[in-house]
Amino acid sequence: MASRSGRPLSRLTAALALPLALALALGGCGSSGGGASGAGDDAEAAGGGIADRVEPLEGPAPEPVLPTTVTSADGEEVTVEAVEKVVPLTGSLSELVFGLGLGDRVVARDVSATFEQAAELPVVTRGHDVSAEGVLSFRPDLVLAESTTGPDEALDQIRAAGVPLVVVESARELADIERRITAVAEVLGVPEAGAVLAARTAERMDAVRADLPTGGDRPRVAFLYLRGGASVYLLGGAESGAVSLIEAAGGVDAGSESGLDKDFTPITGEALAAAAPDVILVMSKGLESVGGVDGLVEIPGIAQTPAGMERRVASVDDGVLLNYGPRTDQVLASLAEQIHAGEPAA
Repeated sequence: MASRSGRPLSRLTAALALPLALALALGGCGSSGGGASGAGDDAEAAGGGIADRVEPLEGPAPEPVLPTTVTSADGEEVTVEAVEKVVPLTGSLSELVFGLGLGDRVVARDVSATFEQAAELPVVTRGHDVSAEGVLSFRPDLVLAESTTGPDEALDQIRAAGVPLVVVESARELADIERRITAVAEVLGVPEAGAVLAARTAERMDAVRADLPTGGDRPRVAFLYLRGGASVYLLGGAESGAVSLIEAAGGVDAGSESGLDKDFTPITGEALAAAAPDVILVMSKGLESVGGVDGLVEIPGIAQTPAGMERRVASVDDGVLLNYGPRTDQVLASLAEQIHAGEPAA
């Protein structure tokens, strides 16, 4: 499903439409706490081991070499002549700018940028819809968007005002990390810093992979998207964005393995029975919205799964789980620890 300008709609937005928009508007999707795994309500209390801040590159901040001319993911050729005031319209893009050492140039944020350095910045989105007026009020030199950012009218209005707006292709899997770092660094005129950040991120990912369990059974992990206030309960499939992360952590994506070839599908007893997860993966805000683990197992069908019976729940902060950026090594380490909790050592 594509938007008017050719940008594909957000996988979740396309699946949920109005109910999700209401849920996000009411509850946001950021959370100050990390996630956890294990039995019972321990899943709500632990921190998940993910730092609530983005680590910039060591040393002095890189000096952008401008102008840069790039081809935006929506086909537009964009020339950037200054980056003194930057507005990234997703939490993931904000992480990349801060990771490159240019966080002091970010003047506003999307609601999903919840990490420490960005948390106090003014928000220019309502739910996850961009407010063109809000963005333009900061007189930015550059706006960074993703292929799932919208509405189109807001992005068109920003461009019509003469502000350079570059769309970066959204991340779907771990393999997208280097591409996105490189793309953002090129736009900002700091390609060498981009190469350093990409190398640092890859090195840390490799270190996590080296410590992951090997051999033995791979737990079946079902990624659920939950917004209890709007009665939104979805089971992730092959296009959810979590598959490569689950597999890298040593698990099997239960949704896609059970034949769900799309992004998300409403949770039913039949779908859960087919998925038969050993562990349920949720975003921390979603778990909170249904009343924690106690509320989760009350959702029809959950208690009948192996994961529900054992109360095995992995929870990772909304603002970082699917960002695929400089903190993904921490996400991978946390997820692996949680989904293998209670499993025999290899």
